[in-house]
Amino acid sequence: MLKIGIFGAGHLGKIHIQLWTTIPGVEIIGFYDPSDEQSLLAERQFQIKRYKDPSQLIQDAQVIDIVTPTLNHFDIAKECLINGKHVFIEKPITHTLQEARALIKLVEEANVKCQIGHVERYNPAFVSLQQFSLKPMFIEAHRLSEFQHRGTDVSVVLDLMIHDIDIVLHLVKSKVKKISASGVSVVSSTPDIANARIEFDNGCVANLTSSRISLKKMRKMRLFQPVEYISIDFLNKKSEVVSLIDTSEQKAGLSIPIQTSEAGSQKSINIQYPSIENTNAIQMELADFVYSIFTDSKVKVNVYDGVNALEVAYKIIEKIDASLQQKSKISKSK
Repeated sequence: MLKIGIFGAGHLGKIHIQLWTTIPGVEIIGFYDPSDEQSLLAERQFQIKRYKDPSQLIQDAQVIDIVTPTLNHFDIAKECLINGKHVFIEKPITHTLQEARALIKLVEEANVKCQIGHVERYNPAFVSLQQFSLKPMFIEAHRLSEFQHRGTDVSVVLDLMIHDIDIVLHLVKSKVKKISASGVSVVSSTPDIANARIEFDNGCVANLTSSRISLKKMRKMRLFQPVEYISIDFLNKKSEVVSLIDTSEQKAGLSIPIQTSEAGSQKSINIQYPSIENTNAIQMELADFVYSIFTDSKVKVNVYDGVNALEVAYKIIEKIDASLQQKSKISKSK
């Protein structure tokens, strides 16, 4: 049995604790949270031990799950890795790029498993598309959320957009060429709504919009590639693949013949709705992490993925800051 220790018993921490209890081959030995209130709730709900000494929890566990505020990620992960513990770190990987890059070296030296919690990789709607060849040349994503005080200590880019950044980088196997971005702070001290345009060397363009002050929730991504359009609804767990095919071509799904401008050309619009499994994405990522430990196989979302997503996120934040400063100068000059 793998001995699991958890750092953080807040909203997401409690979700992790509950899901750990459903995964075979593991045993939760305890958790650490500096908040007496949060800790008491977790003790009562899950009947697990609260550690008062975080270092002792690290010593007693084989695997540490870090579900704390991002500011604490690096210090906890560093102590874990120095002590040879496997580590799961919620997104974003760390608070700063300097910390993230330092973490790479620590993981390599420790020779342990380290997975980053970019949970949308495990979303059933996204997983259902693994059978298809995804090579998008234009990507549009909208991630909108109703306002919640939780998470407003960081920019909406690190809070929400980073999910889509990771998916985009995972899909587009090319270097980032150019980033443009803008954002606005509405109810907090950091941007609450942001838009970013990411251009890649291979010609792909991704247009990402994230907001945490919307009246409704939305987590959608649309992929456009030659003769194909793919829609992913991360929130409602649905996906759709629309393809332009030769009428004679046999393909699953619904095919609708259409008229084209090419003489003698017979084409059809083919629509497929991939089968979606009813799975919990967080449970799947934790179970997959455990599997990588037991089998000594690669984790699906590694430390390099975490660093790459954070690097793009901070470039977007820099562009937003520059845009806001420019607008402020123009406003003052009037």
